Amino acid sequence: MDWNVIYVKSRTEKKVEAALLKLGIKAYCPLVTETHQWSDRKKKVQVPILKSYVFVQPSAKELDMVFQVPHVVQYLFWLGKRAVVKDHEITTMQNWLSTSTNIQPLVETLQPGDHITIKTGPFKGKKGCVKELGKNRIQILLLDLDIKITLDRN
Repeated sequence: MDWNVIYVKSRTEKKVEAALLKLGIKAYCPLVTETHQWSDRKKKVQVPILKSYVFVQPSAKELDMVFQVPHVVQYLFWLGKRAVVKDHEITTMQNWLSTSTNIQPLVETLQPGDHITIKTGPFKGKKGCVKELGKNRIQILLLDLDIKITLDRN
């Protein structure tokens, strides 16, 4: 069964996912763990990789129930129809997020703006552009999917 995409208010993705699951509607908000630094501490937090979007798999009778959840704005549309994401694409994303994404020391030669091709993993063959190189992570924009992924450098 295919998934639909809903647009939600900013920073409410996890709350919306939890509320939809409580209603019995299958929902998925892909999350990654990031380390955030405050003046007095560092903390690992889970943040959505797709800001303001949640995937849902409602039955025909549940299509309107989605709007009972606070902070849901609308379905995402493509060419006049609700946007559809194939089940295998969601599975690929879940598999990728569940595996370790440590990258090799070869990234030392990369610079922001460099174009690369992913050689292994679920995104094998996808082309990307290096956006940021930090001390502990690298951010890559996957050009075909128009999403930014963050990978640990160690």
